[in-house]
Amino acid sequence: MSGRTTIIGNRGEDIATEWLREQGYYIVERNWRAGRYEIDIIAQHYDTLHFVEVKTRKEGGWQSAYDSIDDQKIRTLRRGAMAYRAIHGTQLNLQFDLIAITWSDAGGTTIEYTENIL
Repeated sequence: MSGRTTIIGNRGEDIATEWLREQGYYIVERNWRAGRYEIDIIAQHYDTLHFVEVKTRKEGGWQSAYDSIDDQKIRTLRRGAMAYRAIHGTQLNLQFDLIAITWSDAGGTTIEYTENIL
């Protein structure tokens, strides 16, 4: 990943984290890793742990955030969540969500939150 892409991705995760907090979510982890598995954000809301994939795109880009969630990404998210559960022993419900951040050329951002992407 290029430096510019990393900066944009990190900024998107910052925006997503702040948005989740504003909605009443407790941020448990950011960029949680176990081996080759990585979860962008793990947040708790009531009795559910939300494993949130954050995709940041420039307006008019060639691939939407939703198109980037392919079968391999779904398997990786599920395995990462199972690793998290095994390590931390949580009995909370698990849910997989997507936050799509879109940057406009005018400098604004749009946040789209989709629950239960799997």
